Amino acid sequence: MTEESIQENQKKLLVVDDEDRIRRLLKMYLEKADYDIDEAENGKVALELAMENEYDLILLDVMMPEMDGIQVAEELRKEKETPIMMLTAKGEELNRIQGFEVGADDYIVKPFSPREIVLRVAAIIKRTKARGGSAETAGGVTDTLKLPHLEIDNDSRRVTADGKAVNLTPKEYDLLHYLMSAPDQIFGREQLLREVWKYEFFGDLRTVDTHVKRLREKLKKESDVAAKMIETVWGLGYKLNSYPHEEEE
Repeated sequence: MTEESIQENQKKLLVVDDEDRIRRLLKMYLEKADYDIDEAENGKVALELAMENEYDLILLDVMMPEMDGIQVAEELRKEKETPIMMLTAKGEELNRIQGFEVGADDYIVKPFSPREIVLRVAAIIKRTKARGGSAETAGGVTDTLKLPHLEIDNDSRRVTADGKAVNLTPKEYDLLHYLMSAPDQIFGREQLLREVWKYEFFGDLRTVDTHVKRLREKLKKESDVAAKMIETVWGLGYKLNSYPHEEEE
């Protein structure tokens, strides 16, 4: 493999934090893991870089000058679905919830372990790399989940509701795919955190509620019926109905 092809396959990340020591620490560990790193010291520069370049993931501090991380994520989500990992100070629970509401895929609390950051980054990228994959599986069969009003092509990570494309963040996609893989089965919030996030999650169960809310909102833009397929089972969790009841006119 040539040096040029190696560079083409190298994953590119944007590290955003107003503290130089944190940026240097993250850059050191991530470069050792063979990632190509860009840096930004404030939200305004971060947003400009994120809009101009294609990153595999953005590590985004919440509290920053110019624009905070919540504002950056909110503006970025209007144009792109780049995976975002929020960096938050201990006790900033409200900011973490706000981060998920504007489309963040994960968060980690300061002070953090750089090794844990590297592992989480790898996990998120692994779950999203299929976006550029082939249209067929090794057996020559397209990996598709299909229900009335809703369809997922897992090879291209394409979601359609009543035939219209729905743009989801990586975590929203993972959640929908998990629910759709077992239609009519009820999943508790703890189970969804464990299975969809793929690691021990030190978070609030409202994280699941926030993602479900955003998922419904995006589906509703294309299909009211598809949005209603995700049903809240009070006291238990969520399920995806395989045959939703359509409203009579």
